[in-house]
Amino acid sequence: MQITSVVSLKKMWKFNMSKEFRHIIRVAGADLDGTQKVAYALTDIKGVGIRLANIILKKAGINSETRLGFLSDVDVKKIEDIIEKPAKHGIPGWLLDRQKDGKTGEDIHLTGSDLVLRTKTDIDQMKEMRSWSGFRHAHGLKVRGQRTRTTGRKGKAMGVKKKRVRAE
Repeated sequence: MQITSVVSLKKMWKFNMSKEFRHIIRVAGADLDGTQKVAYALTDIKGVGIRLANIILKKAGINSETRLGFLSDVDVKKIEDIIEKPAKHGIPGWLLDRQKDGKTGEDIHLTGSDLVLRTKTDIDQMKEMRSWSGFRHAHGLKVRGQRTRTTGRKGKAMGVKKKRVRAE
């Protein structure tokens, strides 16, 4: 391999090769792959999508093209702080997953096991008050208005019977 190709490779990666690379980084209670670009690595955290990840990186002042393994501990702490309190850092309320929370009335964003637990308690609360969606959750039916005539079938009754067969 020629020297010019090595130099072009360094330019292509856009990061300093002398920094220490970490293969696994713990961010917000999740182990993330250090070889991925930062924006896509953050989407492995439950409750963080690509859109929120890009906004978090803009607020933290981190280039989304860098690899997660090359981030310093200070940058990781910035990201964790923004994920923990996004409204404090200027992230709009419509991007958060709990707008006007039922208990606190604030716009909050839950991630990881907190999100799973809160979703489960919300479903249990709907079942307890016997709302329509709680009833459908309890009986294992589709909740959000999807069609059920042809999809979502489970159990013994499968397929459509002809009129002639039903008459017999």
